[in-house]
Amino acid sequence: MIIQNKIEEKILREAGKRLALVLDEVETLVRPGVTSAELNLHATQRIKEMGDTPSFLGYTPAGSRAPYPAGLCVSINDEVVHGIPNGRALKDGDIVGLDIGLIHQGMFVDMARTLPVGKVDEKSLELIFATKKSLDAGIAAAKSGGYVGDIGAAIEAVAKQGKLGIVRELGGHGVGSAVHEEPYIANFGKTGTGEKLVNGMVLALEPMLTLGSPDVVLGKDGYTFRTRDGSLSAHFEHTIIVGKDGGEVVTKN
Repeated sequence: MIIQNKIEEKILREAGKRLALVLDEVETLVRPGVTSAELNLHATQRIKEMGDTPSFLGYTPAGSRAPYPAGLCVSINDEVVHGIPNGRALKDGDIVGLDIGLIHQGMFVDMARTLPVGKVDEKSLELIFATKKSLDAGIAAAKSGGYVGDIGAAIEAVAKQGKLGIVRELGGHGVGSAVHEEPYIANFGKTGTGEKLVNGMVLALEPMLTLGSPDVVLGKDGYTFRTRDGSLSAHFEHTIIVGKDGGEVVTKN
């Protein structure tokens, strides 16, 4: 969507603040022994306690056989995105991606981050750091008057610098009035190409990088994407408003 007035802008910022608060709380629970179901329960309950709606819970993307059954996606190690929180316990040395969305007064926001569980190895930390850095680069490139390809190119440059795989089947998207909107935003690209970026455009940028092959496979549950070669994957995401100096992050507490 494109922000049309100050009222929409205010609602979107409040939605982002609320979502960041919930994810901050969930992050404090991440430790060896905690289960994905426990993380989902806390996230879903907190969103509802605020008077908002978990946007993933009951959402059926195009092509899916059934609605998503949780308010929080929990993706562990080689799980790239959309992992269903089925009760698996986190272990020391895991990395876990937490992806969450909510609806506040009709506005949709979305965010994700990948966290280390206990003590993890150096390669895992480097992957997490580089994926976060690539998101920051994409946000800086989201300038009105630019192009969607500028965002992908900025993310790709960071990934290449770290010699990391870029998941190509999945990417960012428009957001604001629905869970997923146009445009699709690949995490690779060429500057000056693609849809033109407009001031006030609301986007969810979400790089997904791997330590190995960028190829992914969809699990039998119809939602969980994993790396084909079993390599680790990290995922970060923010909802932003496109502006003349880059993207304004609204999913922050």
